Amino acid sequence: MRRSPNRESMKQLSDLKNVGKATLEDLHLLNIHSVEELSNRDPTALFHELEKRTQTKQDPCVWDVFAAIIHEASTGEPTAWWEWTTKRKALQKKGLLNHVQ
Repeated sequence: MRRSPNRESMKQLSDLKNVGKATLEDLHLLNIHSVEELSNRDPTALFHELEKRTQTKQDPCVWDVFAAIIHEASTGEPTAWWEWTTKRKALQKKGLLNHVQ
């Protein structure tokens, strides 16, 4: 896979458009410490793992943020997290994204 110049210039997770303090803490809790580690992950798996590790139901928008930052990590293209809401809602409707608790 050819990497975009934007991705190559990103050194830290905090460089991603939708990563703030809370998301960075969540990623570290999930043992993700680099853009490279994030780039091959699945937002649904991360969402479920975060719920398991925190033993807390997460806001569904956390999935949207995970999808947006994984997309940026893998393509170099930043998107707004809310651009992923429609896809998340479709997964929920199909029963493919539920709370683990």
